Amino acid sequence: MRYLPLIAALLPASAFAAAAPDKTAPDEYAVRPSCEASALPCYTALQRALDAAARDTSGRWITIRVAPGDYAEKPVIARNRVRLIGSGVAATRLHFGEVAQTAGRYHRAGWGTPGSATLTINAKDVIVSGLTVENTYDYLANDALTAEAQIRNPQALALLLDTGSDRVRLDGVALLGYQDTLFANGGRALVKRSLIAGNIDFIFGNGQLLIEDSEIRSRRRAAPHVPGEFQSFIAAPSTPSSQEHGIVIYRSRLTREDGVPDGAVALARPWHPTTKFADGRYADPEAIGQVSFIDCFMDRHIHPDHWTTMNGTARDGTPTQVFRPQDSRFWETGSHGPGAKSRDIGMRWKPGKDIKKNWRDIAGWTIPTSQY
Repeated sequence: MRYLPLIAALLPASAFAAAAPDKTAPDEYAVRPSCEASALPCYTALQRALDAAARDTSGRWITIRVAPGDYAEKPVIARNRVRLIGSGVAATRLHFGEVAQTAGRYHRAGWGTPGSATLTINAKDVIVSGLTVENTYDYLANDALTAEAQIRNPQALALLLDTGSDRVRLDGVALLGYQDTLFANGGRALVKRSLIAGNIDFIFGNGQLLIEDSEIRSRRRAAPHVPGEFQSFIAAPSTPSSQEHGIVIYRSRLTREDGVPDGAVALARPWHPTTKFADGRYADPEAIGQVSFIDCFMDRHIHPDHWTTMNGTARDGTPTQVFRPQDSRFWETGSHGPGAKSRDIGMRWKPGKDIKKNWRDIAGWTIPTSQY
């Protein structure tokens, strides 16, 4: 319990404040494969229900209940105070198969990685529960090709927490992908009692993300593994140096699917995004990634070094600059399980007292039962 103040610092005291009800329009919608028997205003596509919710400018909470079914679309939550409630991860599945190589047309700036997301959240005070969000791009088929034949950008997001997102809560969801499953690119987000699955940098970004009581499942690669080397990487934080917290994984289970070798997966590597500056375009030197693993179970797939390097764009434009975990804000404590034992590679950073805030702040994240 002595680590809880660190985690609490991620959480706002004013999140999910109650709004005055407006009874002049529906505050609840349904999404169903067929709307014939719906008692609520109903749509057969989630984006159409979100569009209807966005037309309500009252500022109250709007609930969208998604019935069991497979929904093949790329919805964007752009309205504040939306609850998206599925019928359970085994029953409600949202899926799409876009990949960064071709997804630039979906993004406002033409960027492929965020454009590939199956679900995008670009709003404040959003609750998502009871559904699976999956990017179905066939990463393994591309991974099996020779380096010359592979596409250059195989990133394929399940979830994008976009730049306008904040105070997002995901509870009882499954986020499934391979490379870059969850992109935390906004404000604060909390993931509880959920599954996040992927293989390459599948939890990444510069946002403040707390993952609690969840399963972090490493997925296999199609390319052969060289014993002793890293095959996959769980987290890739790009936290700004001015920001205290990045990705915190607390009291969760680091597991693997069949085919993931022993000692092949890094907890994290430091991502310094290529950024345009006045004197050129190169890896952001101020993206001093912060990630913490606290009281987590680790299976045998975790590499004994636990952390590794990541290349970034040098000032000459080549991907040759090497960023070391020892120069990042990487930390773990309370690790247990067969993959918890690690070699000393010179990791010395620890959280300072100045970032430990009062645990009562977490009460601001508690959502009353009535919000469901």
